[in-house]
Amino acid sequence: MKNIPVVMIIFGGSGDLAHRKLYPALFNLYEQGLIHDNFAVIGTARRPWSHDYLRQQVVDAVHETHNEVDENSLKNFASHFYYQSHDVTNVEHYETLKNLAQELDDRYSAQGNRLFYMAMAPRFFGTIATHINDQKLTGSGFNRIVVEKPFGRDLKSAEELNKQITASFKEDEIFRIDHYLGKEMIQNILPLRFTNPLIKNIWNSDNIKNIQVTLAERLGVEARGEYYETSGALRDMVQNHIFQIITLLAMPEPKAIDAESIHQAKQELLDSLVIPTPEDVKKHFVRGQYAGSDTTFAYRKEPKVDENSTTETFVAGETKFKKGPVKDVPIYFRTGKEFKEKKNRIDIVLKHANTPYGGVHSNNITIEIDPQSKLYITINGKKIDTDGIRRENLTYAFSKEEMAKVPDGYERLLHDVFVNDSTNFTHWAELKRYWEFIDAVEDAWKKENEAGNPDIVQYPPYRMGPKEADRIFESPTGHWIYE
Repeated sequence: MKNIPVVMIIFGGSGDLAHRKLYPALFNLYEQGLIHDNFAVIGTARRPWSHDYLRQQVVDAVHETHNEVDENSLKNFASHFYYQSHDVTNVEHYETLKNLAQELDDRYSAQGNRLFYMAMAPRFFGTIATHINDQKLTGSGFNRIVVEKPFGRDLKSAEELNKQITASFKEDEIFRIDHYLGKEMIQNILPLRFTNPLIKNIWNSDNIKNIQVTLAERLGVEARGEYYETSGALRDMVQNHIFQIITLLAMPEPKAIDAESIHQAKQELLDSLVIPTPEDVKKHFVRGQYAGSDTTFAYRKEPKVDENSTTETFVAGETKFKKGPVKDVPIYFRTGKEFKEKKNRIDIVLKHANTPYGGVHSNNITIEIDPQSKLYITINGKKIDTDGIRRENLTYAFSKEEMAKVPDGYERLLHDVFVNDSTNFTHWAELKRYWEFIDAVEDAWKKENEAGNPDIVQYPPYRMGPKEADRIFESPTGHWIYE
C-alpha cells in the first residue's frame, strides 16, 4: 500500500470523536502502510495539553479498541502526533498553527500536503474554514478538508457554510463525511443490485410495491438534550444517513464504478426528488416524542429540554422520485429513540402474485445493517406434511471470523480521503437537494406549531415507535414489515 505523505490537522483533537474513532482508525492505516514515515498529525483544542499528553491519549485510544497491539509500532505511531492549544476564534492562533504545520512538513518530508479534519461542534465549521483561507494554512501540495455532519441546519445555513469552505477548497477537495457510507452492508447495496440478475431484473416499479428504511435507536437523548433541541430526528438522521441509503436504493445504474459516474447517477435521481407539499406532510409524515416510564424520563423531562418542546425524537415519512428504476415507488422511512432495540435495516417489499395456489406473500428482500450484517430473501415453498405454502429465508450473512475483519466505517472513509476517492462522500449538489426536502417538511411543521396545534404524538418507550406511523402508507393495507 502506498505511503502517502501528509500533515493532518484535527480541529477537536481532544474530543470524543478523535479518541474513539479517528486515532484507532489512523493506527490501522499506519499498520497497513498507507501512512507511515512521512506523516504528522496535529491535534488542536482549547485544553492546555502537551505533545506527550496527546501521545498518551492516542496510545490509550488504540488500546481501548484493539485486543493485541505491537507496542513498538504503537509507540512509533504516537510519536508522529503533536498538540497545539488553539482557540478557533483567535486569528493569531492560526499563525502559530501554520508555523507548526510547516515545521512538521519539513521534518517528515510531507511534500506540502495538508489534510484538515473538523471534529468540533458544527457552529465552528464556518469560522475554521474562513481562517484556513485568510491565514493561508493550506500547503503547496494537495489540500483536503473533512467535514462532519451536520453540514448546516437548513438550506440557508448549509449554503453559507459551503461558501465559506469553497473559499479555500474546491468541491473535489471537500469530503463531507457520513460514517454510514462506510458500513459493510451499505457498501453492499450497489453490488447487490447490479451484479445479481435475479435481483437486478426485478428492481423496478413493476415489481417493487414499496421500500422501507428503519433506523431504530435503543437509547434516549440522555445528556445530549441541549444539542438535540436544535436538531431533532429529521435533521439528525434523515437529512444524512437515511437519504444516503435511499439514494443508493433508488439511483439508476452508473456507467462505471467510479466516483464521477456514481455521483452523476445520484444527481440524475435527485433532480427528480419530489419535494413534499404541506398536504403531503400532513398525510405521509408522523412526528413524535417518547413518553416516560418507570425506568426512563419522557423526552420533555430530559436535562436541558424545554418542557413544552416540539422537537421530534421520532419521524416517519415518505419519499418518491419521478425518474429512476423505482420511479413513483413509495420509499418509507422511520427513525427514532427509545425503540425496543437497536436495529438498522432495509426492507424491499415486492408485489404480491396471484398464482394457482391463490394469493401468496411477496418475496421481500431484507438488508440488515446493524447490529448484524446480513441479507435475506423471503421465499415461498410447500409445507412438508400438509398442503399449503410456508415461508423461508434464503440468507447471506458473514461469519464471526469475517465480521472481525470488517473495517470500522471511519477507517474505510479516512482511507478514501487519503487516496482521494470521493465515491462514499456527499457532493454539494446532492446535499442541497436533501436540504430542500428537509426544509419543506420543517416549514410545514413550523406552521403547525405557530397555529398552536402541533401534531406530535407521545409514544411509549421500548416499542417500535408510535402506532400512528402506520397511517403514512398509501395503501390501506400497508404496514411496516419489521414490527
